[in-house]
Amino acid sequence: MAKCASIDEYIGSLEGWQREAGRELDRLVMETVPTAARVMGQPVYDKQGQLCYFKAGKGHINFGFFRGSELADPQGIVEGTGDNMRHVKIKSLDSIPRDALAALILDANKLNQQEKLNLP
Repeated sequence: MAKCASIDEYIGSLEGWQREAGRELDRLVMETVPTAARVMGQPVYDKQGQLCYFKAGKGHINFGFFRGSELADPQGIVEGTGDNMRHVKIKSLDSIPRDALAALILDANKLNQQEKLNLP
């Protein structure tokens, strides 16, 4: 995939269901945390620190969290074993767990706010 200058350009470069899923994921983050900054490299969202990102792979999209190991995940949809980062693997437009992702995004936002304010 060619290097893109913006999140909209990145999403536009995706094919098939991934393009629509990218639009839906972008919309979900911005509806959930409207004041998040849209940062490019790959689509990254920042609010008092890196909040979440998504990246298309072959046949799936990983929707990830920089502080994923700290997130509450009552539905058990978060994957990964790294020190901090975790992701949710999305395999179709219809498989986006919108409510669960919104809860994870809010939790990630809360973690960033607590860290900036030095709250427990």
